[in-house]
Amino acid sequence: MLKTTSTSAPSTAPRGAESAAGRWSFLAIVSAGLFLIGVDNSVLYTALPVLREQMHTTEVQGLWIINAYPLVLSALLLGTGTLGDRIGHRRMFLIGLAIFTVASLAAAFSPGAWSLVAARAFLGLGAATMMPATLALIRITFPNPRELSTAIGIWAATATLGAAAGPVVGGFLLEHYWWGSIFLINVPVSIAAIVGTLIFAPANRTDLTKHWDFLSSFYAMLAMLGLVLLIKEVAGHRHPEMLLAAIALGGIGAVAFQHRQAKWAEPLLDFRVFRSPMFTGGVLAAGCAMFALAGAELMTTQRFQMSAGYSPLHGGLLVAIAAVASFPMSVLGGAVLHKVGFRTLISGGFLAISAGLATLFAGVSTGQFALTAAGLVLLGAGSGSVMSVSSTAIIGSAPSSKAGMASAMEEVSYEFGTLLTVAVTGSLLPMFYSWHMPHGVTASMNEALSSPALADVARGGLDSAYLSILVVLAVFSLGAAVATAVAFRGNPKETIYAHE
Repeated sequence: MLKTTSTSAPSTAPRGAESAAGRWSFLAIVSAGLFLIGVDNSVLYTALPVLREQMHTTEVQGLWIINAYPLVLSALLLGTGTLGDRIGHRRMFLIGLAIFTVASLAAAFSPGAWSLVAARAFLGLGAATMMPATLALIRITFPNPRELSTAIGIWAATATLGAAAGPVVGGFLLEHYWWGSIFLINVPVSIAAIVGTLIFAPANRTDLTKHWDFLSSFYAMLAMLGLVLLIKEVAGHRHPEMLLAAIALGGIGAVAFQHRQAKWAEPLLDFRVFRSPMFTGGVLAAGCAMFALAGAELMTTQRFQMSAGYSPLHGGLLVAIAAVASFPMSVLGGAVLHKVGFRTLISGGFLAISAGLATLFAGVSTGQFALTAAGLVLLGAGSGSVMSVSSTAIIGSAPSSKAGMASAMEEVSYEFGTLLTVAVTGSLLPMFYSWHMPHGVTASMNEALSSPALADVARGGLDSAYLSILVVLAVFSLGAAVATAVAFRGNPKETIYAHE
């Protein structure tokens, strides 16, 4: 392990960070970066049909265009926080913004599908570099506890707002401009944030005693990549050799990651924290809630655009119903936790998610928009209930010496849930579609939808596949309700801290 005792910390902060106006101005700058991270996680939900039409992407390419971003982001998050401690979070934020700017330009002008996948992976690198730095910089900028609490609340609301705004922003831009505009809009915001950071951010603070282990992050990425490939191959039944390669890649990555963590005195992830049922339950709840919500949003935008004829903007506004409904429940959940307890909010939230998916199923299958909207409201409210307190369970139940690790794991839980749901639901859609198509129709979903002779049949097959996925997500949510009820047995009303 790296042995060094040299540290450096500036004695003064830039003038912009010293005044109240400067602090709140910098919060707006940090929030802009966090908003971009959230938007880019969901902005492509409404873009896939357009990319299929204009870039002629296949189903597999479309899934990788979405998944490259959360794959890199979730794999690197555990390590970038530590790297920020070592070289300074101000510097990390600026580096992340610079990467995000270049990657956005590369994505906007990508000549083909696989170059867009590479650009999305580069965007994930920029996001992973920025995200831990945002919260760390807020803690440095606001020494007053009352101001800090308010600032963190705004930080959390911005993250939620960014994810909610993604489909709407994407839909609006696609309706008025070419597909590259959904990435190009990042550029002026990123440049403005870079300038603002140079003016208002507190001085950079470094700690060379902190150890950053690149190989651990690399092994984590291999494990996640193998899992995603495995899901796609199992659903697609394409190539046995790819199935074996996926198993080997994921297995090697997971074993190598675990082995490397065991040899370091300060690992990126100390598996002993999972001995706490509350910590494990929080991680499980965060990942499962994101799996259900993001999966339903992605599939709903696809179905209503490709089958019901919605524009990208209308598709984005439709799924925004769920995101908007989640926000007040997130606030309410944190306020009433001490009265109703973790199990009520988390397991009850998953029951609401399942009920929302069932209502959405009924609304779509009967053509009643009111039921469809009610289902999205229930879905969002249940998700907000779960997410509002699962983060509290993760961070609050970890020992104080593992606070940084717990914060990183909280962020990874949500990103990993998104990564998995894109892989699973995106693979199930063509599989269920082929099951529901009449015997003898061999055209792909894209080909059939664009064929006048097959379009009606294809839309019927797509609707059936979408409804089947809603059933899968509803059953999954019921399972999550049971699992979290066990994890939070006794219905604790406050965090139970693990022993150091």
